[in-house]
Parts: sequence; structure tokens; C-alpha cells
Amino acid sequence: MRELLIQLAVTAPVLLFSMTLHEVSHGYMAYRLGDWTAASQKRLSLNPLRHLDPFGTLLLVMTFIFSAGRMMFGWAKPVPVNPGNFKSHQRGMAWVGIAGPSANLLLAGVSALVLNIFYPDPASTSGLLPIAIFRIFQLNVILMVFNLIPVPPLDGSRIVGAFLTPRSYIKWIKLDQYGQFFIMALLLIMLNFGNGFYTIIMPIYQLFLPGYGF
Repeated sequence: MRELLIQLAVTAPVLLFSMTLHEVSHGYMAYRLGDWTAASQKRLSLNPLRHLDPFGTLLLVMTFIFSAGRMMFGWAKPVPVNPGNFKSHQRGMAWVGIAGPSANLLLAGVSALVLNIFYPDPASTSGLLPIAIFRIFQLNVILMVFNLIPVPPLDGSRIVGAFLTPRSYIKWIKLDQYGQFFIMALLLIMLNFGNGFYTIIMPIYQLFLPGYGF
């Protein structure tokens, strides 16, 4: 149990920061495209407390503990966006959608660069600092891939929306109201068929950290 709590102490702050940067990136992209909603609600801050969702945070801890550290599932408060302020609703939401995973890709890339330079041997990642850096890499790859799944209300669905006809897009965004059910269904699928998800993630691990023998 002590080992599990140490893992939680390392993993939780990393995940909270990664989710915070993900959400802030959505808000900043919206701001750049003409929507001040997130900025007016002070959601462009990197302070994680402004982005915490109480139930989502509790779920992060509970899933980590009950899975013995094998998984961590939860969410931050979505950044508010008013697509009516964009020149194009569909393209604007697509750019906002891609901003979050792009931030995760950036964090994964920087952490992988640090690992490759300073900890090229996997055996050297036993200290607290390299473990934390590896967690940054690992969790941001997972966040990026998961959020790019084209299921409402995930970011992938916003990108798909840019390629739909206006009539199809209206029907598509209406599916957001069922988003919580889609997310729970995805969670159940991942719990039972997680190997399929990791067949996507593993090549990314191998690309960024070729010396780690994934």
C-alpha cells in the first residue's frame, strides 16, 4: 500500500498539470480565434485549482487505488467556449479541439527528449525525478490518444465535425448531450479490451523512446 501511495503522489500532480495545460490550451486557442469566454472566467490560468472537477478528481484517486496503480481515470472541468464568437463554428471548434492534444504532444515530446538525453538507459529511471519525467511522457501520450478518439464530446469529435456538412454537423454536436454515456462506455471497453488501446500507444512509445524496449 505504501508503494501505491508513493506512485499516486508522483502520478497525481503530473496528471493534474497535464490536464490543466490541456484545458488551458483549448481556452487559449478559443481566445486567439475571438472567443473571450474562458479568459473572462479566468480559465486561462495554469493554476490547477481553477480547473479541478471535484468528482473527476475523486475518480482519479479511486480508480488508481482500486486498480492497484494500473490505470487512472477522471477529468478536469471543461473550459467554456462560445463557438458563436468564431468566424466558422465548425472550423473554430476543430482548432479548439486539436489544441488540447497538441499540448499533450508537446509535453510528451519535451519529456521524451529529457529522458533520451539524461536517462537513455531504462535502468537509470529508478530515481524519483526520472520516474516523474517518465510519467509525464506516458500520461501525456495516453491523454493525447484518448482525447483524439472521435466520440463526442472528446476532442476527436470536434476535428471530425470540421469535415461534416452543416446539416450533419448539427446532428453530430447534439450527441454531446450523451457524452457521459459515451465516456463510460469507452472506459468499460478499455477495462475489458485495453490491449486494443495499447496497440495504438505502443508505437508512439517506441518512436519517442526507442532505447526503452517497449
